Formats: sequence, C-alpha cells, structure tokens
Amino acid sequence: MTVEHLDHLSAVQVDQVLAISQAAGDTDGALPLSEHVVLHLRHGGETQAVHLLARDAGGTVVGYAHVDTTEAVAGASAELVVHPLRRRRGVGRALAEAAIAVADERAGGRLRLWAHGDHPSASALALSLGFDRARVLLQLRRSLFTPLDEVALPDGVTLRAFRPGEDDAAWLAVNAAAFADHPEQGRWTLDDLRVRLREPWFDAEGFLLALREDRLVGFHWTKIHGDLEDHAHEPIGEVYVLGVAPGAHGGGLGRALTLAGLRHLRSRGLSQVMLYVDEDNPRAVALYQRLGFVRWATDVNFRRGG
Repeated sequence: MTVEHLDHLSAVQVDQVLAISQAAGDTDGALPLSEHVVLHLRHGGETQAVHLLARDAGGTVVGYAHVDTTEAVAGASAELVVHPLRRRRGVGRALAEAAIAVADERAGGRLRLWAHGDHPSASALALSLGFDRARVLLQLRRSLFTPLDEVALPDGVTLRAFRPGEDDAAWLAVNAAAFADHPEQGRWTLDDLRVRLREPWFDAEGFLLALREDRLVGFHWTKIHGDLEDHAHEPIGEVYVLGVAPGAHGGGLGRALTLAGLRHLRSRGLSQVMLYVDEDNPRAVALYQRLGFVRWATDVNFRRGG
C-alpha cells in the first residue's frame, strides 16, 4: 500500500474519492468528509491544500485524506476516509501519518483532525498518534411531523427570500458579525458564498432574510439533502446556517427564524430536519432543544501540536 501526495486531483480521481466517501457514509451513517472539503474537490479550492491518495498493491484508490494548510493561526486541518471494505489494514494510520508529515513540513507540526461520527476506531487512532480531543460538534434532529409553533416575529421585522447578487454583501457582513468567534463560518468570503449559490441544492426560497427598515438583522438558510443528489436515504432538511446580527439579540428573532425555516422545509414535504451546533454553545443548544431537537450524532475535532 502506498500514499501518493498531490496538489491537484484529476476529474477521475475526484470521482473515485467521492465514491469512497459515499460508501463510507452509507456504512457508518455519517459522511466522512465535510461540505467544505467536498466543495473544494468538486470546484477546486485552496492552492495550499494537499491531497493524499492511498492505493493498494494493485493501484486501486482505497483511501483519501485532505490536508488544508491555509490557516496560519490554528494550523493545518485534515479529514480522511477509508473504503469500508479496506479497513483494519493500516490504511487510516498511513493516511494520518502522511497528514502529520505534511503538517510538520508546512504548519509547524500543528494539525487538527476531524472524526465525523465519533467512531471509537477513529478516536483510538487519533489518541494513539498524540492528538487531544479539542472540539465537539453535535448533530441534532427533529421530526417535522410534530407540531410547530406559529412564527412570531419581533415588531418591525419582516421576512423575504434571499436575492442572489443583490443581498450578497449585506449577508456576508451580518454572517461575519454573527459568527465572529466561529472558526469557519465567520470567515466566509464572496467566493465561498457564490460556490454554494451554484450548487444544485440551492433554493433562494429557502434562504430567509429578516429585515428591519430594510436593514438585514438575521437569516435562516435551509438546505435539502437527497432531493437533487444521489443518496441512499430519504430527503432530509437542514438548518444550514442560522444567524442573528449582534444588535438584534434578545427579541426572539432566533426562535422566529428557526420556526420559519422549519415551516418552509415541512412545506416541501420533508419529514425530518437536522442541524449542526457546537457542544460548547449552550445557548444555541438550549434553543434547539426547546424546539424539539434531540442529539443524533457527534463529530469530534482532535488537535496535535501547540
């Protein structure tokens, strides 16, 4: 078994990696690669990203790791996947060790490693390689068959759909302010937004903006998984991004936006909705739990180096 280091993947290699990711997701119940990585595989991404392909003796791609070295402060970040039929043969360890070597060379040895689904084998591998458990991301779910409260917007606030090209700058500003302390979401650029606006799942009607006197004060961007894509499950809605401008907190806007998005997803005939939230954000977790969400799965970020 060999591990190949590449700066770019061919279209064939991208298809091979996505097929392995889908097979692993179908087996484990949790996709092993984040949206961030999948979008960069499909559309191209950071020039400093390193792609690691694990091949068996016959040359077949059996595993993949993506190492993003663009973050100067937090250090490199890696995600990896091994085909379900090729596990327990040292492929995951070889990919992880190769990612560590990339971090040693390009990021001063600092590396963050995601384990989507928090599987015991992934945790055991990370801990054996000197990583510490650093961040926990919860996946919560809720049935859309159960009752939903009416949407009670604060006085003077109205809702409308996002208008691509017209609302981009205003949305980016509020998103950055609402997620100023978030390690990924608060750093979105115009290119990050536009890549997602071009995705087949994008639906402007499901991207709800809250305005007060024509000023954007919050938003709820919903997403549907499995509607236009080939998934081995029924379509499911997602609270993709929910944000409230710092000066608009305290009036129930977050709750109203959440309910408005859930009602939109239910109107599309969906039976379930999911979301991701940091475990150390108790205010957001409590809001979602009050709205009927329960814990479904866990993603863990492990950290190595100073």
